[in-house]
Amino acid sequence: MLLDSIAKRFRIDNPDKFRLSECDSADHDGLSVDKKEAKAMLAKGLARLTELQERLYACDRWSVLIIFQGMDAAGKDSVIKHVMAGLNPQGVEVHPFKQPSAEELGHDFLWRASRRLPERGRIGIFNRSYYEEVLVVRVHPELLKQQKLPATLTGKAIWQQRFNDIRAFEHHLARNGTLILKFFLHVSKEEQRKRFLDRVDEPAKRWKFSMNDVTERKRWDDYQHAYEDMIRQTSRPEAPWFVVPADHKWFTRIVVAGAIVHELQKLNLDFPEIKGKALKELQKVGKALKAERS
Repeated sequence: MLLDSIAKRFRIDNPDKFRLSECDSADHDGLSVDKKEAKAMLAKGLARLTELQERLYACDRWSVLIIFQGMDAAGKDSVIKHVMAGLNPQGVEVHPFKQPSAEELGHDFLWRASRRLPERGRIGIFNRSYYEEVLVVRVHPELLKQQKLPATLTGKAIWQQRFNDIRAFEHHLARNGTLILKFFLHVSKEEQRKRFLDRVDEPAKRWKFSMNDVTERKRWDDYQHAYEDMIRQTSRPEAPWFVVPADHKWFTRIVVAGAIVHELQKLNLDFPEIKGKALKELQKVGKALKAERS
């Protein structure tokens, strides 16, 4: 499947060698397609994804956690809307993680995410996640004061400690049947500027714009460093990062859909087999139902 081969290019399997500066946010894998062709490619991937979701639910052994991170206007909402649109909503939950509440700040930084983990047979989607704790909080360390941590625990080692905690958390989830897929939507500073202008100029998009977006844009280089370190520290075989070019939304969606399909197929999901006594009882019921027609 073409989507599979495209998506594999963007999986980070050698994080020690990863450099964000070497990733092209405008990459489209040499594809030259119009909107109609792009939609057709995506539709193929979504059809397969829908089938795999049904098998995931019926099998009831695995859960799937999908995490989206990226700068403002990278397209996280758009990807979730377009890639997950065809799935059965009964088996999918989307959780946007915004500024933590007072209750959440009263717990460890993984607490609010752990409460939202998907059950077996279901797909959980995190729009931002516990990774904000090594991104926004790292760029704005003054936010640590709100977390009421003992002063002895907020030194320079805290970021490495949090990376250690995240790796351990994800390793634990993976060993207990959760497939973890993490997507960093890599948008360029220039493309972000254009999308911000769209939000300012178009009345239907103005509600998306926040003055804080412009403030955070001034810390662009700090965020790029934080994202690179995050990926290097936490992309592991059991919880890989995919660094997805995000300047072309049509290509972003194709890569994300292809990656999810490719990784789900590895689980060899199948419908439960009914046999023995249960099958005989089912066949007996079938005969009775057919007899009702005569």
